[in-house]
Amino acid sequence: MTTHAPANGTEHVLAEVLAGVVRVEQVPVDSHFFDDLGANSLVMAHFCARVRKHPDLPAVSMRDVYGHPTIRGLAAALAEVPDEPPAPAPEPAEPPPPGSTARYVLCGALQFLVFAAYCLLSGLVTAQGYDWVSAGEGVVDVYLRSALFGGAVFVGVCVLPVVAKWVLVGRWKETEFPVWSLAYLRFWTVKALLHANPMVLFAGNPLYVLYLRALGARIGKGVTILSHSVPVCTDLFTVGAGTVIRKDSYFLCYQAHAGRIRTGPVTLGRDVFVGEKTVLDIGTSMGDGSQLGHSSALYGGASVPDGQHWHGSPAQRTDVDYVRVSPADCGTARRVGYGLATVLQTLLLYVPLLVGGTYMLLTVAPSLDVLLDRETQHITSARFYAEALGLSLALFVGFILIGFATVSVLPRLLNLVLEPDRVYPLYGFHYSVQRAVARLTNVKFFKWLCGDSSYIVHYLRALGYDLSHVEQTGSNFGTEVGHETPYLATVGSGTMVADGLSIMNAEFSGTSFRVSQTSIGAHNFLGNHIAYPAGGRTGENCLLATKVMVPLDGEIREGVGLLGSPPFEIPRTVERDTRFDHLREGDELRRRLAAKNGHNLRTMGLFLFIRWFDWFALTVLGFAAFDLYGELGTAGGLLIGASLIVGLVFTTGYYVLVERLLCRFRPLEPRLHSIYDPLFWRHERLWKIPDTHIAVFNGTPFKNLLWRLLGVRIGRRVFDDGAYITERTLTAIGSDSTLGAHSKVQSHSQEDGTFKSDHIEIGDGVTLGVGALVHYGASMGDGAVLAADSFLMKGEEVPAGAHWGGNPAVAQRHA
Repeated sequence: MTTHAPANGTEHVLAEVLAGVVRVEQVPVDSHFFDDLGANSLVMAHFCARVRKHPDLPAVSMRDVYGHPTIRGLAAALAEVPDEPPAPAPEPAEPPPPGSTARYVLCGALQFLVFAAYCLLSGLVTAQGYDWVSAGEGVVDVYLRSALFGGAVFVGVCVLPVVAKWVLVGRWKETEFPVWSLAYLRFWTVKALLHANPMVLFAGNPLYVLYLRALGARIGKGVTILSHSVPVCTDLFTVGAGTVIRKDSYFLCYQAHAGRIRTGPVTLGRDVFVGEKTVLDIGTSMGDGSQLGHSSALYGGASVPDGQHWHGSPAQRTDVDYVRVSPADCGTARRVGYGLATVLQTLLLYVPLLVGGTYMLLTVAPSLDVLLDRETQHITSARFYAEALGLSLALFVGFILIGFATVSVLPRLLNLVLEPDRVYPLYGFHYSVQRAVARLTNVKFFKWLCGDSSYIVHYLRALGYDLSHVEQTGSNFGTEVGHETPYLATVGSGTMVADGLSIMNAEFSGTSFRVSQTSIGAHNFLGNHIAYPAGGRTGENCLLATKVMVPLDGEIREGVGLLGSPPFEIPRTVERDTRFDHLREGDELRRRLAAKNGHNLRTMGLFLFIRWFDWFALTVLGFAAFDLYGELGTAGGLLIGASLIVGLVFTTGYYVLVERLLCRFRPLEPRLHSIYDPLFWRHERLWKIPDTHIAVFNGTPFKNLLWRLLGVRIGRRVFDDGAYITERTLTAIGSDSTLGAHSKVQSHSQEDGTFKSDHIEIGDGVTLGVGALVHYGASMGDGAVLAADSFLMKGEEVPAGAHWGGNPAVAQRHA
């Protein structure tokens, strides 16, 4: 290794700062940060933070560090002065003024009343419908009554958000208003109704486009929207003819910022392509024929000119073509016919099967005399609880057995009619088959059950994944792995995948689609929230960092790491992540893997029991309301509605108690250890606690109460529009902060066989944009802002009042 003394003042100061971070007396200016000094991204994040605080040095980002991994190279890069002076950094923003606690409490009370009214109305309708359906004589009569009642309820639930929107709001306009105000209450009511209605399930169907038009969106002909994200301020959403928007894209037409809701337009021209896992902020636009690649974001005010292709976060121009499937004949008649067939299928098959099938199943089920007897009150009878236990257990076991058989067999039969790489028109038989395969094989329950264990490999193989020769690690895949079809997904031997992988093995245009083989190389590690496309240009032995954009152009990357959007190369591994490699080979691996498998199997059994017990309790609660309904008559319908509220309260409190018991009512501690350490096994057990119910509380004060019960050190009047916090007791959030929809605070990371976790500190009045992710060990000062879709890397320190954005996030500069 060659060593040289610093040649100038910048080199000297940088070397001095780095020496203090890595705790050595002197750093040679030609030493490689990672190969020679053994540094890692966390250490270099601390280095960048100290450099930013030094008055004599320009700001240094992680991209600079990876691009110039020596003191000499970094100093030379910083010395390159652009032709024009850089725009000054914005003045630090003042934290938003403290909100009104009285308004916060009042808004929460009114939100509860709205929710309670919806539940009580649902109870009344359910009670009346059950009486009418149960009065039917014979299968045909029950079917007709179920179709009429179920169809009326389905239409009513779909129409209610439309009526509420036009009555409470009228037309959405560009404006802003404080959270917890009456204007916000109207906004939240419309948003909650939109998210609760079944039309969200029709994404990818022409009916969904018609529904958005009924809500005020201006959408042209031939538009395909595959994302389940509902634009709340629909009047501000404009889409030209022939545009396609892929799944997991967010175009909400509003943003939550510093305690206020800002509404604004999102405008897409004709024949636009919007990729998967993208964010379109308010005030953005895309011209005719333009494209936005996957894992990208357009920030407020950004505009893509006609015909240009952009990607990255924030997006920048590229030559990559993201529409890789040729068009097909898909006219208006085909779309109308597909939509009509969907309506008939829903109203004449699915709805009657759900309503009438449930009634018939209960009436023919043996030994349910007490549960179904409304003439006499039985809730104090032991037989009542015995029948509820038997029914819940039978339904739970039946769901598991029949569900597994369905997802492993039926999609295989359907897949026989799909040919790889053949172009099919949208909205036909083959499109229906592809959508059915995707829905059935992406059922979350079994991946939740088997993920983060050796058993996920067997489940994915049962679905149809090609996993080559599996090198079992006990953590080959997390609990969230998605795909368009499992039969064209190949993952190489020795590859490990964290949560949130989406395998994009179906490609779409505005008129056509095809399914294609998507292969991930051997001995890779994939971080969280990655969309891996067909044709991804990565090979073997790669590290794909969290939220990275997988490249579709250039040479095949092998033996390197990729970080950011657009991506740049980083070291494949660092010294800190290899300290436990001796535990991943030979007899030691076999011994520890066997112990981990045993622990994971016990965890799976424990959580099957825990989830079943929730089913049992809800079964008791539901039939208790049904039992009392028999005596109270019409007023009993209100009791059924009240049971929905009580059920939500029970489920929420139950899983809070489960998590706190597993933590022994103690906070987690920062960790750095092998995935074969029992401490990690106990930590990953927390990831299996069901949490889908948490979304019900988004945008309400009750979400903060829930986080506090789970151990988050959270301040007052925090506005949480849909954030997710992985390690609650390692997270602190200050008062009056704003957490955007789909943002994530993740206090852990796993790279290959090494697990790391640390605290995250978020100050008062902080704003996290839509889809932003804060990694472990990071901190944000009071009033700081993290832009939409940004990735704040581990160990980063965002100063008070600073505006950061990008993937990876850096300080933003404005003219």
